Amino acid sequence: MSERAEHRSRSDFINVRGLRYHVRRWGVAADRAAAHAGDVLPQLFLCHGWLDVGGTFDPLVQALLAASPAPLEVLAPDWRGFGHTAWPQDGYWFYDYVADIEAIVDHYSPDAPVLLAGHSMGGQAVSLYAGLRPRRVQQLVLLDSLFLPDMPPQRAPTRFRKWLDQLREPLQQKTYDSFEQLAQRVRRSHPRLTPERALFVAQCWGREDGHGRISLCADPKHRLSGPGLYRAAESEAVWREVLAPTLFIDSGESEFAKSISAEELARRRGCFRDHQQVCIAGAGHMLHFDAPEATAAAIAAFLRPQPARAQTRTDDSAG
Repeated sequence: MSERAEHRSRSDFINVRGLRYHVRRWGVAADRAAAHAGDVLPQLFLCHGWLDVGGTFDPLVQALLAASPAPLEVLAPDWRGFGHTAWPQDGYWFYDYVADIEAIVDHYSPDAPVLLAGHSMGGQAVSLYAGLRPRRVQQLVLLDSLFLPDMPPQRAPTRFRKWLDQLREPLQQKTYDSFEQLAQRVRRSHPRLTPERALFVAQCWGREDGHGRISLCADPKHRLSGPGLYRAAESEAVWREVLAPTLFIDSGESEFAKSISAEELARRRGCFRDHQQVCIAGAGHMLHFDAPEATAAAIAAFLRPQPARAQTRTDDSAG
């Protein structure tokens, strides 16, 4: 993990709906045996996006814990089929991620509401959970997320047919000569990373395969195009049930934000009855790669105890 030692993380492995799940934990409560009996410390669940892992949040978490005025525990699961979490044999259905985060939250915080944050795909999953279980989420942070375009029914035959065609082809796992070679590939996709930070990401994304190669810690089945369509109206109906104050953190150079119109973006965010937004200038989609300190500062300011807020509030002035 990060060379910074002030907030070392540890790994948990728990059973989540029949899968061995990996959860990385930081903060004063990472060793619960050292916590005082009866203490209830805020828990922030930080959920990564597609082809990422929880460990790459480490620079952001280090900055967040340093900026947080109160003790905080951060937990970042590797989603099913990513990182050190098991790979299901029957492939992937998006709503399993929602059910997984419910099981993880129930495991670590069976009674107290939690803080939830998600990046990209992880933001989509936790936003739905926050609407389906509104009393379980105290505050919600969405990092460059909810930009998936609506898919019209006319796309169904082509998308379904493509999925069937892909199932005929054997899936090949990507491998690399070394972590350094993988880091070069990471930098091509994320040029704002320093060589040192790119190597850190490569060491989170890859592992030795026992044959002298470095393979990605991601099930190649994730690269299959699913047969289903994304219907934004279904998500919007769930988002209208969200009670938690919500912070949208956008990246100033995000390519995904261009996937939907400004009108569509405003409509989606308008579903969240109490929300605000900030924009991190100069950062790409991977906010925790490009601007971990600025992103952490925005999260810390949002999580800081605030005076009583109005039932409905939209703050667009920051972004």
